Amino acid sequence: MEAIYRVKGATAETSASAGGPWDARLQHGAAPSSLICWAVERLPSPVPMRVARLTVDLMRPVPVAPLAVETEVVREGRKIQLVSVRLLADGVEVVRASALRIRTDPREVPAIASGPAVELPFPDLCSPPDFFATETPFLKGIEMRLAKGSFRVPGPAAVWYQATRPIVAESAISPLMRAAIAADFCNGTSSVFSMSDWTFINADLTVSLGREPVGEWILLDAETWVGPDSVGIAAARLADIKGYFGRAVQSVIFEKR
Repeated sequence: MEAIYRVKGATAETSASAGGPWDARLQHGAAPSSLICWAVERLPSPVPMRVARLTVDLMRPVPVAPLAVETEVVREGRKIQLVSVRLLADGVEVVRASALRIRTDPREVPAIASGPAVELPFPDLCSPPDFFATETPFLKGIEMRLAKGSFRVPGPAAVWYQATRPIVAESAISPLMRAAIAADFCNGTSSVFSMSDWTFINADLTVSLGREPVGEWILLDAETWVGPDSVGIAAARLADIKGYFGRAVQSVIFEKR
């Protein structure tokens, strides 16, 4: 399968497979979020570190077009590193992100300190959804398995996600990238309104990781709340087959079609 991006120097050429559900000319939010992860993980650090928190602000709709990738180490240290990433389309900033990296110190910890086990069925026991996946370019590179609820029924839901299409050419999809891709589906996993009547576009994404995920399948155990002013949040617990490892939150804008 063709990769979403082909990076040459500081420019990411974008394929049509980045297209999202609202407009195929605009990228699905998971695409630039995963590109940002890729860029962050290629920055050097003074000691071994991993991303503990990623925040992505979608400043403008991201076109399916070449993106300039700018990175900056805002704060360097031996315990934490704060990284800033900007994506620009034709000189205009479309995405701004920050990543907090914390030094790693592998050691045995009591089992009680780990996240709880997953009580929902694993992906091999779940069925794929029957919905618009084939109509959205980016989703053609995503496998899904329903563990709880439904895309068509409002309310909390849980879905396993597996990215199958390469994100950056000649690069593997890292655990962080897999977590960010799944996390961006919060507002679609647990809906409160019908997609045929409403749009519910996220303005940002924050992912916090207690540990790096393992394996290719990521569970999004999600729910959405809407306030009386048409602003809401979509939030989820993130898990893999070993248990829960993180949290994701989006700020969502609800508009009647």
